Parts: sequence; C-alpha cells; structure tokens
Amino acid sequence: MAEKIGFVGVGRMGANMARRLKDCGFNVSAVYDARLKVAKELAKELGCEACRQVAKVTELSDVIITVVSDDAAMDQIYAPQGKSLLHKAQGRLFINCATISPKTHVEVEARANKVGAMSLEACMASSITQAREGTLYLMCGGSQEAFNRAKPILEKLSNSMRYAGKAGEAAKVKALVNMVMNINTAGLAEGLGLGATLGLDLPLLREVFSQTGANSRVLATDGEDMQNRDHSCFFSAAHAAKDSGIALQLAKEQKLKLPLAEATKKQYDRMVAEGLGELDKSGIAELTFKGRHKKK
Repeated sequence: MAEKIGFVGVGRMGANMARRLKDCGFNVSAVYDARLKVAKELAKELGCEACRQVAKVTELSDVIITVVSDDAAMDQIYAPQGKSLLHKAQGRLFINCATISPKTHVEVEARANKVGAMSLEACMASSITQAREGTLYLMCGGSQEAFNRAKPILEKLSNSMRYAGKAGEAAKVKALVNMVMNINTAGLAEGLGLGATLGLDLPLLREVFSQTGANSRVLATDGEDMQNRDHSCFFSAAHAAKDSGIALQLAKEQKLKLPLAEATKKQYDRMVAEGLGELDKSGIAELTFKGRHKKK
C-alpha cells in the first residue's frame, strides 16, 4: 500500500472509489475535478490536496485513477503536449475507469508508453453503492505488467474482476454490457408502461416478470423506480445514450445492423433533447407511461 494514489474525476463514482481506498489504508494523495469546489470538498474529507491542474495529480501520485465523462475528456487530460497527466509521468500507472471507446483506450496507452508510463483500462459494471463498498465488477484491458501492478488496488475496489487482454478489449466488452442493459431497460419501460395503460396491478406484473422469461437484472434495479417515478441518478440517461452510441459505432465498423440498439439510443437521445438526460436510465419510463411526459 506504499503507492500514492491520485484521482481525476471525483463525481459520484470517483469520489466513492477514493473513499473506499482511503478506508482500506491506501494513501490517497491528490484529487482533481473540473468542478474545483467538488474536488476541494473531497480533499478536505480525505486529507489530501485538491489540484487545479491534472499535471499536479501526476506529480503527487504514483498511480492515477481517472473517471471522466467521455472520449473528449480523456483526450484532453492525456494531451501529448502541455500540462496534462502525461507531464513528467515516467514510472506512473494510469487506471482508466470511464466508459469510452476502445480506440481511445488504445491511444491513451500508446501516449502513456511513449513517456515511460503504463495505462490500464478498468471498466466498471456496477454503480455508486458498489464503488463505496468495494464490490465493483471490473473488466480490465492492457499489458499484463500494468494489470499486475494495479491488481492490489483493484482488489480493494471490486469483488470480481476479469482480465480481458490487450488495450481496448475490456472497453469492447463494457460497450456491449451497457448496450444490452439499455435495451433491457427500454423494454422493461415499455412493458410496464403498457401494463399501466391496461390497468394491470404493476407490483403483480413485476412479480410475474420476475418468475418468467421477462426477468432481468434491470427489473430488480429499475422496475419499482419506474412504477414510482423515482429516477434518482445512479446511471444517467445521457450516459446511456453515449454508451449505446459507442456500441453502435463498433457495429458500424463491422458493417452490422443492430435495430434494437438503434431504437434504444433514439429513446435516450430523446430524453437528452427534452431535458431529461440527468435522470437515471429508469427515467426512460417517462416516455412510455401514458400521460407522464409531453414531447416538446
């Protein structure tokens, strides 16, 4: 546990991962977020430095965990020139946990290697509670050396992890995980929305779903929330739209049509366009329950 660990991106997931590692005795040395106030609040809680530049996180840390929003953010924090994370980064290990395109993970690894650093993708298939409790499910991609170095840290953040192979491979798996999850979520919203319109008892309907081929993990996590219109955000509709887009781009590159994924992305894109993007993904039910949401 001698390595100093910094965090870039301390929103709901990143902050709780930092708290978990601090609880486990790791030296959390620095945090950075585009929202300086958020970084300062967490830094005060953890007793570390809130950095105004990402390069300072690299300076203060041996291992840097990033949880940023998208490919553009990754490109910025890993810029080949200037005061990016790569500035004086020789010997550092970067662990990247955001859901971004596989090609970006490959590019980040190449940039890191060029300055004598290592990069590992550690894609997460869990949510905020699991981040805080250290029970994430992780899919990792990169060199075996990077994975071995990261493993003692990742073991404290997860209760299960899989090494998928070279850079980009875990990101492909994660894209498909989220694509299927989003399709399941949209399908459940339509089933419950139609059930409500038919006057069915929704708790009964959800129970029947759970005992039949209509069962899914999403039913357990989102079904009651859809019924009760409780869309407190654990995984936003905006992120669902982004992640479905990553999977569809992979399909396009393989000249493969995915009509269900395309239809699902259109629904989440509609949520974003109509101001519902920061609702949890369960908020897609607002589009399928009769009378809930009027299209702008």
